[in-house]
Amino acid sequence: MTFEQLGLSEELLKAISSAGYTEPTPIQSQAIPAVLGMNDVTGIAQTGTGKTAAFVLPMIDRLASGRSKARMPRSLIIEPTRELASQVAENFVKYGVNHKLSMALLIGGVSFGDQDKALMQGVDVLIATPGRLIDQFERGKLLLTGLEMLVIDEADRMLDMGFIPDIEKICSMLPPRRQTLLFSATMPPEISRLASQFQTMPKRIEVSRPAQTADTISQYVVELSINDHKARRTALRRVIESREVKNGIVFCNRKSEVDIVAKSLSKYGHDAAPIHGDLPQSYRTQTLEKFRGGDLKLLVASDVAARGLDIPDVGHVFNYSPPPNSDDYVHRIGRTGRAGRKGESFTLVCPEDIKLWDAVKKRVQKDIEPYMPEGLKEELEELPTSGKSYGAKGKSKSSSRSGSRSNSKSDNRKDDRKQAGELLPPAPAGPVKGLGDHVPAFLQRPI
Repeated sequence: MTFEQLGLSEELLKAISSAGYTEPTPIQSQAIPAVLGMNDVTGIAQTGTGKTAAFVLPMIDRLASGRSKARMPRSLIIEPTRELASQVAENFVKYGVNHKLSMALLIGGVSFGDQDKALMQGVDVLIATPGRLIDQFERGKLLLTGLEMLVIDEADRMLDMGFIPDIEKICSMLPPRRQTLLFSATMPPEISRLASQFQTMPKRIEVSRPAQTADTISQYVVELSINDHKARRTALRRVIESREVKNGIVFCNRKSEVDIVAKSLSKYGHDAAPIHGDLPQSYRTQTLEKFRGGDLKLLVASDVAARGLDIPDVGHVFNYSPPPNSDDYVHRIGRTGRAGRKGESFTLVCPEDIKLWDAVKKRVQKDIEPYMPEGLKEELEELPTSGKSYGAKGKSKSSSRSGSRSNSKSDNRKDDRKQAGELLPPAPAGPVKGLGDHVPAFLQRPI
């Protein structure tokens, strides 16, 4: 099937061709005609299947006729994170180049003034994260009574991040006569309930299979004998230094760990930078751009970067520890080995991680090869430990001698804060130099 067979306009087909695409993906070939036919759609598709274009393309054609009014957007796309919202905005810029549509991006970390101005001029497409959308609505800067189309994207991620009550509140603000599109990688009961609550006889499109690790990814486990911050960071550095790493993502389970690990890598000469939800939006945007452009070697991330973000050609993935959810392991290492390329993943496993690691092995159902850089075991045996664990049953040597229980949640949080304070420089007072107006450039621009 070709894009010409899907019923899209000539202007849109020219934009698709200019972007270098010739054939629609399965989710696109099924969803685009359904959206153009004014049906509600429930799309179940994994990251990397082209689902963003599956709703962006028909939405552009649907909005080609008509005009927006002040404070009353004609369509709304809700995304769980700022990065995903910005990425969808980039898709509208790319595919809407031959249309005179306007767009606003409502995300945190951007001044209300720029967003207020865009909304007052009227927008055809509003792309937003739940919190900032509700803020603008409650400030009286936004009316949703004229909405024609609603897209709830990455619905299962919304569930994971606790946004479902916000989604329900937003839907209560919308007119009942609208087209509602819902996309999700999985369909847990809570998402099925959401779909039945806010959609009318939706067309269900499922092109995904249960997430699994690609055969192009070589998976390794680095098993450590102690529960210790310093030992884990040392092991991570030795693993990175033992491989030919062009670029890679280091995933951590907690935001405090992201900051500590990024600073530790930088301290020892590695080109690394952190990204997680508590960092300023300007810094996050600049960091992602540098990594995508090849100007940053190591991106140290929380799971905000694990799903949905378009980061092509990643050579390595390093798990600082196994993720709490075994499905997230699949999504994390899926950042590498894409489009037929080879990739490698390494996961550090301490004694406290055994249950999490057993869940991962059960999930992937593959043999994961043990890996130990030369000399690392001996180096860790001689390493003075910090005496702090991550909350496992086992204790480090120093905690055993003192008789203190440093593995409680309270001690972990104190240790995280202490180490973050020791390793991190003061936060910059102003915007990150060199970024300019990257995000506001999306606001109220012709697309």
